[in-house]
Amino acid sequence: MGHATSQIYFGMNPMWVSTCVLLVTYAVIMSEKVNRAIIALLGAGAMVIVGVLDQTEAIKGVDWNTLGLLTGMMILVSISRRSGMFQYVAVKAAQLASANPAGILFLLQITTAILSALLDNVTTVLLVVPVTLAICKDLKVPAYPFLFAEIFASNIGGTATLIGDPPNILIGSQAGLSFNDFVVHLTPVIIVVMVVQAVMIHAIWGRSMKATARAKATVMALKAGKSITDWTLLKQSVVVLVVVIVGFIFARQLHLEPATIAMVGAALLMLCDNWEHHSEKAAHNVHQTFSDVEWITIFFFIGLFIVVHGVEVGGLLSLLANKLVAATGGNMATTGYAILWASAILSAIVDNIPFVATMIPLIKSMAPSFGGDGAIQPLWWCLSLGACLGGNGTLIGASANLTVAGIGDRNKVPFKFMTYTLYAFPMMLVSVAISHLYLWLRYFH
Repeated sequence: MGHATSQIYFGMNPMWVSTCVLLVTYAVIMSEKVNRAIIALLGAGAMVIVGVLDQTEAIKGVDWNTLGLLTGMMILVSISRRSGMFQYVAVKAAQLASANPAGILFLLQITTAILSALLDNVTTVLLVVPVTLAICKDLKVPAYPFLFAEIFASNIGGTATLIGDPPNILIGSQAGLSFNDFVVHLTPVIIVVMVVQAVMIHAIWGRSMKATARAKATVMALKAGKSITDWTLLKQSVVVLVVVIVGFIFARQLHLEPATIAMVGAALLMLCDNWEHHSEKAAHNVHQTFSDVEWITIFFFIGLFIVVHGVEVGGLLSLLANKLVAATGGNMATTGYAILWASAILSAIVDNIPFVATMIPLIKSMAPSFGGDGAIQPLWWCLSLGACLGGNGTLIGASANLTVAGIGDRNKVPFKFMTYTLYAFPMMLVSVAISHLYLWLRYFH
């Protein structure tokens, strides 16, 4: 580590310099004045230019497994979306509820939560929200409660698996936790949180929602099958998605990383998609697929990883880890609760991705005080529950929230920061309190 920090200018303290770069980067990201990917990349550049890291060391900080997994899943969803399968699911959900608004509100939340556990949150809301807006229009009911509920459901459902939420992808990749580890340790509490959340949303909005008989008839008359535009692509997408998810489940036995599985799946589905088209259409499809990848998110991650790695090399994180362990008297449960609540409150204020990226090395550096990597596993669950559920607290808490707000605003369903927070923050605290109880029962009592 010494070699990376010896180049710093004017003999300044690398810890202070790297911390300043981190704070400035975060402050500008939170101001939302400039695109967050640009700021993260400039912060990363600053770490190298001022000499906290050299380029080789900076690249070591990038978690390619996370980037590969995200990119692969984005490609898979981009192609399978063209078959119309996600619209089909939403129409079916509405009809299953006999076009009753409260029932649809409940079923769309459950659908969103399940999809979020299997795809990433942003992808899920990009698929579900447009269909929801169409159904609300047909039923002539306000769309805001539906979109609000879908933000919550996507962040809650995403917490249950390794691939559901970017913070989990980060935690899994850097703490060596498998797809199955997340399912076994987090899904039980997530089911409880989801049920409680759905009940609260029903109490606030669902029970007072009514639709006319004519509006209901319109929805019941929709032909779900009509939304499938390409049956061949649908079959190929389903097969590849199933293979990829099975791959995640058996990743450890196969000695493969999630990124490899997602990328190979993405490449396979692209091959199928291009096989039957002539060269011109094939070229168009490839361009279309690659342009659907959220490159802003990918480059945001790259910049962020380097900034956080600079802070790690500068020595701030190990200092903080020691302080936190000392403050909690080296008590595992107290440390766990501190991580849970701090993560939840802070993830509501800053985007949960940079927050988790900063916390991971911090928790890793606590392992020696608690008896090694195996002993600190419950702390990873505290971080995941706090960061993923805390993301619901405000509009800037998670990427899915901003995505839904953006689509809502374009479709004349305004999302005001304060209105959202007044409903969301107390509901988020309830879900974290349930997690606290679960952690106590399962790991700490």
